Amino acid sequence: MKDSRFAIDLGTTNTVVARWNDDLGRPEIIRLEDICRNRGINTAIDDSSTIPSSVYLLPPEECYGFPLKYLYRNRQKYTGGLIGRRADEQDGGLCSDRYITGFKPALAVSGYRFIGKLGKWNFTADDATRIFFRSLFNSIEKSRKISVSGLTCSIPVDFYEFYRARLQKITREAGIKYFRTIDEPVAAALGYGLSMSEGKNILVIDFGGGTLDLALIRMKEGSGNAGHCTVIAKTGVPLGGNTVDEWILQKVCSHYGYDAAAIAADPSSHWWYRMLLAESCRIKESLFLNERETFYLLPSAIVEGKNVPFPGRREHSRKPIDITGEEFHDLLREKGLYDIIDRAVIAVLERAGSMGVNEKDISDVLLVGGSTLLPGVYKMIEDRFGRDRVRAWQPFNAVAFGAAAFAAEKVYKDDHITHDYAFITYDRKSHDKQYNIIIPAGTGFPTPPDLWKRQLTPTCALGVPERLFKLVICEIGKKHVVGQEFMWDEKGSLHSLDQETESSLIVPLNESDPTLGVLDPPHQPGDVHARVDLSFMINEDKWLCATVFDLLTGKYLFRERPVIRLK
Repeated sequence: MKDSRFAIDLGTTNTVVARWNDDLGRPEIIRLEDICRNRGINTAIDDSSTIPSSVYLLPPEECYGFPLKYLYRNRQKYTGGLIGRRADEQDGGLCSDRYITGFKPALAVSGYRFIGKLGKWNFTADDATRIFFRSLFNSIEKSRKISVSGLTCSIPVDFYEFYRARLQKITREAGIKYFRTIDEPVAAALGYGLSMSEGKNILVIDFGGGTLDLALIRMKEGSGNAGHCTVIAKTGVPLGGNTVDEWILQKVCSHYGYDAAAIAADPSSHWWYRMLLAESCRIKESLFLNERETFYLLPSAIVEGKNVPFPGRREHSRKPIDITGEEFHDLLREKGLYDIIDRAVIAVLERAGSMGVNEKDISDVLLVGGSTLLPGVYKMIEDRFGRDRVRAWQPFNAVAFGAAAFAAEKVYKDDHITHDYAFITYDRKSHDKQYNIIIPAGTGFPTPPDLWKRQLTPTCALGVPERLFKLVICEIGKKHVVGQEFMWDEKGSLHSLDQETESSLIVPLNESDPTLGVLDPPHQPGDVHARVDLSFMINEDKWLCATVFDLLTGKYLFRERPVIRLK
């Protein structure tokens, strides 16, 4: 086997493994078939490359062959375990003492607190993490025929040095020769391709399954090489996607006339409650992208005694119920999700302001974590900070990508435009839309004043003189890497770019105000002569600027006027 350096984004709920691919010149996510999730046929989100952060304890006699299983059977330190999907399947939703989740935050607080049990043996977060990593490395070596010699782990900025030291000790015991850490916000910045050639203030919004964490960090020149940043302000809220699942289940239980709290509290219905939560999670993820979804899992006889007696209650329906995107959005608003996010953002900005850093000083806003895909979340962040500053297309993998680049000492540089940009014209005969690329992806900036230059004739599409010269500028979304990526349109609706096709998502950016000049006198129908000389450039701040010259009057309508800010 050849040696290789890997990066791990160890999460409370999910773990992602990545490494740098020299052939492709970019990071890649490692999918381990035996422990990664299976993508369901009805799920909107492709999490098939994520590994559940879970351990199912196995006694030594089930982990070793003859004769070691007899030698080790009474020795706790040789306890093994299943991890990831195999652990989840083995437990079957029973949440037995042998099934351990949440070992990451437990390790950060105290590695010696008991969080699992196998027979008479108690297991700490330290033990669970050791078993998880040992099994993970074995899975990598068996499936990829590559020995893990170097490892980079991403670390939350608010975790103490104790956590880093524990991970280093655990991985060295597992045979890792080279161990490094990188702050999660720094990894996210590298994963999204931010340049480290100059200092930047970056707001990272990490909204995952368990918590909402915001960190405003200062990236100094060379931060990408050091792997560390300066935290200007931060805040956290114990709210995540798991809470949203509970809200959906409460809504469904209310429809059927059940007491969700009573079901959750009753040990005899715990398995059924977990199944209902899983269905709620599926509904949530489907409504990321779809306008309607059906809650198919009907109440079981096991919860028949949990009816809520209220006046006039109808007999609960036995038919599956539909939940619309609008109802989901209303539910999130009623529960105060958007107010919570807004207060968290304000809290960080106020703390930053007291240290001399204002909102306008923030260069980029990075969204990581699956809960950033919840309806309305991106829109409220975009409305506050502007579309040009928000990076959100790979919330699941940005941290892992950045850690992999850091591990391989391959730092991205964000001195180019990410997507294609075009303006819309219409075919004179068929009236079909045509997209004219003016800024191809990969274009460096700033550019010369005439990066793109053409003479155009107004179409007078309605057969009447055209007084306003209008061009709708579009962003053409294309995938950056293999796997699922996301993009939001002008209305804030989410789209997935995971289809393995050549099609792209085209998002109009200035449809509400496409005017680039007033033609006086108006251009007449039937006049096929070019009327305007149009050129585009990108300035040093990534603004697409237009210069429009009226060929009829010999006057400039605009000179290097900013139209939209590019990504």
